[in-house]
Amino acid sequence: MSHQTITLNNGLALPSIGLGVLLSEGNDATAAVTSALQTGYRLIDTAAGYFNEREVGRGILESGVERSQIFLTTKLWMTDYGFDNTLRAFDTSIAKLGVDYLDLYMLHWPWPANWTQTIAAYKAAEHLLAEGRVRAIGVANFKPEHLTALMREAEIVPAVNQVELHPNFQQPDQIAAHKALGITTQAWSPIGGVYGWAGENGAVPPLQNETIRGIATAHGKTPAQVILRWHLQNGRSAIPKSVTPARIAENLDVYDFELTEADLAAIDGLDTGRRGAIDPDDATPEVIDLTIDAA
Repeated sequence: MSHQTITLNNGLALPSIGLGVLLSEGNDATAAVTSALQTGYRLIDTAAGYFNEREVGRGILESGVERSQIFLTTKLWMTDYGFDNTLRAFDTSIAKLGVDYLDLYMLHWPWPANWTQTIAAYKAAEHLLAEGRVRAIGVANFKPEHLTALMREAEIVPAVNQVELHPNFQQPDQIAAHKALGITTQAWSPIGGVYGWAGENGAVPPLQNETIRGIATAHGKTPAQVILRWHLQNGRSAIPKSVTPARIAENLDVYDFELTEADLAAIDGLDTGRRGAIDPDDATPEVIDLTIDAA
C-alpha cells in the first residue's frame, strides 16, 4: 500500500495517516495496534492519559514490525508538568511502551494557570531531544496565543501541534498560526467522531453529512476516506481511531484517489466553528481528573 509522509521542521518524516488509540482499552488496544501495523500503518499515537501505553507496546511487539520502522508518539499529562516531573514521566512512558526512545513527545494540553510548569515541561522535552531520547517534540491543543507565549521562552519550535480538526471544526486561524511558525498540523478526531450531536445539514457529524456522502459516492469511496483525503490534500497528518480491522484498513486506503477543487471547496464550506470537545483553555487537571499510574 502506498504511503505519504510530511517533512517536519527538523527534517523528520511523519507518516500522514496514523492510528489513534484514545478510548481503546486492554486487548482491543493491543489488537488494533497489531492490526494497523500489519496493515501498513507506521504511525501510532498514544498518551499517558489514555492509560493504554502498555497495551500499545504489546501491540507493537506482537506485530512483528521493527521498532525502527514505526513512528511512535506519546504525550505528557498535565499533572506531570515541571522539569524533573517530565523527565520522570517520560521514563515511565517508555517503560510502559517497552521502548528506549520516542519519535515524538508532546505536551498534552496547555495549562495557562500553571504556565511556569508548562514551560518547564517543554524545556525538559527540549532536553530529551538534545539527549537523543526523542526525535521530535511537540504540543497538543495549544491555541495560537499559547504557541505565541511558548515561543517567547522556548528554544525549539514544536514540530507538531495536534488539535481537534475535522469538517465541522476547521480552525483556519489555528492552521495559519502553524504555517507562520513552521509547525505541522495533526488532526485528532479527524473524521469528527467527537461530535455526538446532530442538527441541520452541515452541523451533523461529518460522516452523516450529505455533501460528504455525495462526494464519497462520486469517487467510489466511503465518507471517512473522503474526509481523510481532504486532510491529506491540505497538508495535514491525521490519526483516526478504530479497533475494527476492516475500518483500520479502510482509513489507510486513501492514496489512490484525489478530490477535485470543487470537492475541497464543498468540504471547506461545512465549517461550523463549533468545537466538539473541551476548549483547551478549560482543560485543567481539575476538569479532566486523571491519576497516571506508575510503570
